[in-house]
Amino acid sequence: MSIVIGVDSSTQSTKVEARHLDSGEVVGTGHAAHPPTDPPVSEQDPEAWWHALRAALADLAARSDVTLGEVVGVSVAGQQHGLVLLDDAGAPVRPAKLWNDTTSSPNAERLVTALGAQTWASLTGTVPVASITISKLAWVVEHEPQLLPRVARVMLPHDYLTWRLTGVHVTDRGDASGTGWFDPTGDEYLPTTLDAAGVPGDEWIGRLPRVLGPSEPAGEVASAAADELGLPAGAVVGPGTGDNMGAALGLGLRAGDVALSLGTSGTVFAVCATGSHDPTGAVAGFASATGDFLPLVCTLNATKVTDRMAAWLGTDAPGLAELALTAADDPGSVVCVPYFDGERTPNRPDATGSLHGLTNSTSRAQLALSAHDGVLCGLLDGLDALRAVAASIDGRTFLVGGGSRSIAYRQRLADLLHATIVVPHTDETVATGAAVQAAAVITGETMHSIADRWALGAGTQIEPGRNASARRAAYAVARDLDLALEPEPNAG
Repeated sequence: MSIVIGVDSSTQSTKVEARHLDSGEVVGTGHAAHPPTDPPVSEQDPEAWWHALRAALADLAARSDVTLGEVVGVSVAGQQHGLVLLDDAGAPVRPAKLWNDTTSSPNAERLVTALGAQTWASLTGTVPVASITISKLAWVVEHEPQLLPRVARVMLPHDYLTWRLTGVHVTDRGDASGTGWFDPTGDEYLPTTLDAAGVPGDEWIGRLPRVLGPSEPAGEVASAAADELGLPAGAVVGPGTGDNMGAALGLGLRAGDVALSLGTSGTVFAVCATGSHDPTGAVAGFASATGDFLPLVCTLNATKVTDRMAAWLGTDAPGLAELALTAADDPGSVVCVPYFDGERTPNRPDATGSLHGLTNSTSRAQLALSAHDGVLCGLLDGLDALRAVAASIDGRTFLVGGGSRSIAYRQRLADLLHATIVVPHTDETVATGAAVQAAAVITGETMHSIADRWALGAGTQIEPGRNASARRAAYAVARDLDLALEPEPNAG
């Protein structure tokens, strides 16, 4: 039996999914945790990702009938935007700064001032905020300039794992489009933006990975990696991609479809044939893993908000979800603006969360509902932003990510949209997407063909139970009040 493995290396953990190459049947999964982070400083040792991959593959082998020797291909979808800097020997010169590290927000502001938001949007499709990789590079230039002469290779998290697997320094256009130094329309690196970050662009381009095409192999599993991981030497390794691009592959997302993802962060994204250039910075004009484009809106605050509310109310996430739904017909006046870790969209890295409309009659159930609704309303603001850049989103609406397992997130999204949503049968869309990519590299088929053959995108349909437009309106009032009280990111 020929097996392909998709890897999801996220902020919190590494997940691996083994699928039969021909049928797409899931034959095993594995999991291993990453070291926790606590924004505003969010850093991890890249070596920890490698250890987690090894542990997740061992978990897969222990909990299934999969023999790792049957693996013919593997591909990695990783958390976007993390800055990995390696020396000549391949050792990290410092821990990787992750996407949700907001210490680089002043650097992002200076980058925008240097070139202008319109120029950034035109060149890269994205206006820098703290999460974008180039902001993190500018932070290193300012705070740790002594490290720069040691840097031989610059990578993203998925690039690092691909490099450890193959020994080849490569990336893909999907993940590269979130760096701030790559033009996803022209498919080329931009020395101008590297110069703005404080490094000589023409020189540093030589330290960046080669950008592969959507179905171009990165290489093969090297002997040393095979010995460590238990994979067969010579197994094909795909180009990999970012986690959001991987999720789009795992859903079989087509033009017109939209996906809302609930994990550590929240994202809203759709597949388009042309790139987007939003000078407001709300929409990131990413490339997809298929050769198209993936305009995306990201919020920093998603399931951690409801996890925290659950802890405050003395329950867990499933208990909070059940509690929330008991208040759906009587939500009360309480509204949660969920900027617990600052926020990326809108760009308020120093913002805090708030509860509005508390009264003596506010119940635990209403608080539980407000947390779920606050997270979802933030994502629906992102959906409005996609419409504003003329993204076509008249197809299916998917809810994915860890939060999609919550009965409250499912029902409340349908209620707030007042539309049918689809929750895919597979929980691991990112790992599934990586497996799709690996299969396409091996077989030469298109990724859409594989998605159809594997019946990806099938799921449970959730119908709206009530029209919750009043909740969206109340959230908008509370959000705008908070934003009016918060100073602009570049103020005083």
